[in-house]
Amino acid sequence: MKYIEKLLNGAEVKWMPLGEVAEIYGGLTGKSKADFEDGNALFVSYKNIYDNYEIDVHNLARVKVSDDERQNKIEYGDILFTGSSETAEDVAFSSAVTSVLKEPVYLNSFSFGIRFNKEVEMMPEFCKHLFRGSVMRKQLKLTASGVTRFNVSKARFKRVLVPIPPLRLQEEIVRILDKFTTLEAELDCRKRQYEYYRNQLLSLDVLIREQGLDKVEYKALSEVAEIRRGKRLVKSELSTSGNYAVYQNSMIPLGYYSKSNVSEGTTFVISAGSAGEIGYSPNRFWAADDVYYFIFTDGVCSKYVYYFLLIKQQSIKRQVRRASVPRLSKSAFEKIKIPIPSLAEQQRIVSILDKFEALTTSISEGLPKEIELRRKQYEYYRNQLLSFA
Repeated sequence: MKYIEKLLNGAEVKWMPLGEVAEIYGGLTGKSKADFEDGNALFVSYKNIYDNYEIDVHNLARVKVSDDERQNKIEYGDILFTGSSETAEDVAFSSAVTSVLKEPVYLNSFSFGIRFNKEVEMMPEFCKHLFRGSVMRKQLKLTASGVTRFNVSKARFKRVLVPIPPLRLQEEIVRILDKFTTLEAELDCRKRQYEYYRNQLLSLDVLIREQGLDKVEYKALSEVAEIRRGKRLVKSELSTSGNYAVYQNSMIPLGYYSKSNVSEGTTFVISAGSAGEIGYSPNRFWAADDVYYFIFTDGVCSKYVYYFLLIKQQSIKRQVRRASVPRLSKSAFEKIKIPIPSLAEQQRIVSILDKFEALTTSISEGLPKEIELRRKQYEYYRNQLLSFA
């Protein structure tokens, strides 16, 4: 006997069309950038829904809402959905409102909400799991259509069948599934803490200032390094193993080659594919033509610059040209200003960051595996418990 059958214990689960058991309402329309500059109400965006099983009211923007728009407020128990997306897979994701709202909250125009009728007993804590489960996701994705952008059809959405189990069963399913999501959230929080402290140490401006080196000279990357581009290899020249890794368009070696064109301790940047990724190799390797690598002048430590560029990685990536193959020119990073203290001080900073990097790596290698395991366990039990079959 399946676990869900034991939980049901003969109780009936009704499957009803959403349009018969819930009201569907839309979000605010016609909002401009100026409406978000001095908002008078909280605002749920597409991303708030997509990224969360339940709405976090502490992480919402504000929007200006007129008196005529105030009737469509979000309420406790509402389930919010993304109504439009660039892919069919990403449309109709849900997020539940599981807390009583202390001030007015409104929804954006690319989303919509449902509010179950008062006579229908549906716990919002149950719904946060239900509408993300595989049974419901399969139905919800079928309500969207499009070519370059997919939009939910409200008519089709109203025909989606939703299970309405007894309240005692909803409570038990919530109790079981919340254990998994709570543990996953704790693990994810630990991972973010480690990343935060690592990034604090990687803020070399702060580190230098704390060491009383506020008068350190800043120089452009092109002033302290010769920026070279790698050389292309054809596929027939590569092997699955060899003396030297070949880096082309990602931090994963494309293959191996019998020769190297880059010395030990080199900092480099990927310029196509995973454009903007910053790398450092203690070993010699072959840089292909989608790699820029740096040969530094005397008095500049390669790994020191590597750590500094990691801070600038997001700004570098924003300059990637988006095309069929993302590309990055050296103009995106060659003028970046880098603080250059004495070589001894650079090496001391590298030593600190190396130790911290080793610590965070040893911790983070285990955390993603544990998080992924908990996520798979949660999804398995969620799909088992919410199939009602």
